[in-house]
Amino acid sequence: MPRGSERDERLDSICAHLPEISRAAEAARVTVLADRFGRIATDLRVSLTDRCNLRCTYCMPAEGLAWMPQPQQLTDDEVKRLVRLAVEHLGVTEVRFTGGEPLIRRGLVSIITEAARLEPRPKLSVTTNGIGLDRIAVPLREAGLDRVNVSLDTLDPVRFHTLTLRDRHSDVLAGLRAAAAAGLTPVKINTVLMRGVNDDEAPALLRFALEHGYQLRFIEQMPLDAQHQWDRHEMVTAEEILAALEPFGLEPDNVSRGTAPAETWLVPGHVDAAGEPARVGVIASVTRPFCGDCDRTRLTADGQVRNCLFATEESDLRKLLRGGASDAEIAEAWRVAMWGKRAGHGIDDPKFLQPVRPMSAIGG
Repeated sequence: MPRGSERDERLDSICAHLPEISRAAEAARVTVLADRFGRIATDLRVSLTDRCNLRCTYCMPAEGLAWMPQPQQLTDDEVKRLVRLAVEHLGVTEVRFTGGEPLIRRGLVSIITEAARLEPRPKLSVTTNGIGLDRIAVPLREAGLDRVNVSLDTLDPVRFHTLTLRDRHSDVLAGLRAAAAAGLTPVKINTVLMRGVNDDEAPALLRFALEHGYQLRFIEQMPLDAQHQWDRHEMVTAEEILAALEPFGLEPDNVSRGTAPAETWLVPGHVDAAGEPARVGVIASVTRPFCGDCDRTRLTADGQVRNCLFATEESDLRKLLRGGASDAEIAEAWRVAMWGKRAGHGIDDPKFLQPVRPMSAIGG
């Protein structure tokens, strides 16, 4: 994604023949999901459910949450229509299915099958906790899924239970193996480190990933917990993570990250499953925000467009779907929603408000 002056030039080109801002907005919304700052959303994150079979302490309380009533949730056909519309009418080139836990969604394979038939064919991925992936990895691959991200915060089964309140550690490891065997590569591991809980495991997790050909991504804990107990001072920062990995002699990665959220480093002496130089990434959403290069648009399980992970407002596409709106009308509503995207998430702003929806109800 272009930065600084390049981004300004892109926006200037959009507005070249339309001096009025309102008319510029209209032009920018013709075929792409543009915003006022020259960013174009091409990466769609689709939450398929707010339900999850784990109770990660940084995400939701032990007793779980009040789950979304089934009638509010988009049907499989409604999800397929919105994904098709995003790809064919709005320039989306990558679709990631998330949750809650997306493997819980019974129609997942069918949804991916339809998405893989779209033209132009988008890149398709799933972010999962890995439970049940060993049983469905091959059907997902046959349906057209390209790869998976699997959440794994510890290599210790006891700690896993402490963090998730479930004894499913072996199931996650089995899911990782199955994903790699099925060709859902590169298999990426998402890890959140928590101070005093698992912050000593960074080196071990990286060694594990290197040994199995997985790509590890550390993610700074974000203010998206249902309990609203996030504390910046308790968050393990990117700087601390990199300090813990110093023994590996990480080297700068000269490959541009583009619009990817992870900043990556090379791990000397190691290669990944494809024989490429091994990399480790850090997604520093809090301490090193990358909002200026964001290319994401989000769709919740109940059909709401979120133009930012930390947005406090949503745009209702479900109502349009069920009210008989045409593709053109829904596409226009989506464009309007993205045009209003803010310049940044504002976590450092004293007036910052944590979204009402927790991460499990938004999707990653």
